[in-house]
Amino acid sequence: MPSGQQARAQAAAITPGRQAPVTEAAPADRVRALFGSHRLSPGQRRIAQYMIDHLTEAAFLSITDLAERAGVSQPSVTRFATSLGYSGFPALREALQPIALSAVAGVQETREQIRRNELQAAVDAEIDNLESLRRVFADTDQVLDVGRELARSVPLTVLGLRISVSLAEYFAYAARRIHPDVRLVTRGGTVAFDALLQSREAGGSWVLAYAMPRHANETLAALRVARGTGLRVALITDLTLGPLVDEADVTLTAGTGSRLVFDSYAAPAVLSAAVLQAMADADPERTQARLEGYEQVADQQDFFIED
Repeated sequence: MPSGQQARAQAAAITPGRQAPVTEAAPADRVRALFGSHRLSPGQRRIAQYMIDHLTEAAFLSITDLAERAGVSQPSVTRFATSLGYSGFPALREALQPIALSAVAGVQETREQIRRNELQAAVDAEIDNLESLRRVFADTDQVLDVGRELARSVPLTVLGLRISVSLAEYFAYAARRIHPDVRLVTRGGTVAFDALLQSREAGGSWVLAYAMPRHANETLAALRVARGTGLRVALITDLTLGPLVDEADVTLTAGTGSRLVFDSYAAPAVLSAAVLQAMADADPERTQARLEGYEQVADQQDFFIED
């Protein structure tokens, strides 16, 4: 015969309509979800990370104390709260306090566990971005078309300003191995305008531009100048709508990772490599000749460490 406790457990298991209790998300996960649905600047992400790491304390601090401990200004804390849709920091703090109290009542995650989970969440977010890009690549026509057009443009201008410089430099560095005239523009204002005008006058027909968050006004200005000169614009960005997209002849979209203080660019980097592949395939004879010529020079000049 089962014991009384066992009998009650068995009865609960077979009672019609009885459901297992729903496990509530951990407090830190609830706060991450609150912050993660909004596009935050790097400074705002520092505030968010401090509040996640010190939830039970941060939810009861004054705006002065929070700003000091997070290493930001008081106006930055206010802007952070309003960017999340709250009227100000007091309203955000009021929303966080029940979550903080639930953390006190339950088993709290250690700071090391929170940090580890946050890093894993950042990787998971990038995996999602790559999965989305993989679905886009189910139809390769657009990437192949862009690659052909960029391959034909001599010179080819690659534009990337502010945070987008690194992606533009990667693309230009690789493109120079397979294209005879690649011009990289990483400074905005009149410097960019001069470069775009010269590229068009030299016979160029396309500019490949990068626009990653936070999206710069000077990138928008450069795209408008490019269009004004007669250059066509291929844009690689995380956006699907907006003024930058409106200025582009074709837009290739890839999500950016925004779970850490600074964005990560796994999907835009893969998209860039795919466009380079399309350029290489568009003129295979030129590609092969240039790659072989480069390898000869690399061997003669001893560019690389041999594995």
